[in-house]
Amino acid sequence: MALHFELVTPERQVRSEDVHMVVVPGTEGEFGVLEGHAPFMSTIRDGAVQVYKTEGGTPEEIMVEGGFAEVGDAGLTVLAEKVVS
Repeated sequence: MALHFELVTPERQVRSEDVHMVVVPGTEGEFGVLEGHAPFMSTIRDGAVQVYKTEGGTPEEIMVEGGFAEVGDAGLTVLAEKVVS
């Protein structure tokens, strides 16, 4: 099974893909999201969103600045204030 992951900013959609797991830098600490995660919402702090495309794979890091993360039936959506290139 795969987790649908979307990363968006106010300007554009940065990512929309199916992945194994995503680790998000929440303001209360990092949290990992897999397919079937319970509904959840959190603010995020500046840091790296780690995207694991496969189980046991090396994560891709995407630097973000602030925003929100929401886990729902459709997967994980990260609404970042800014994505740092």
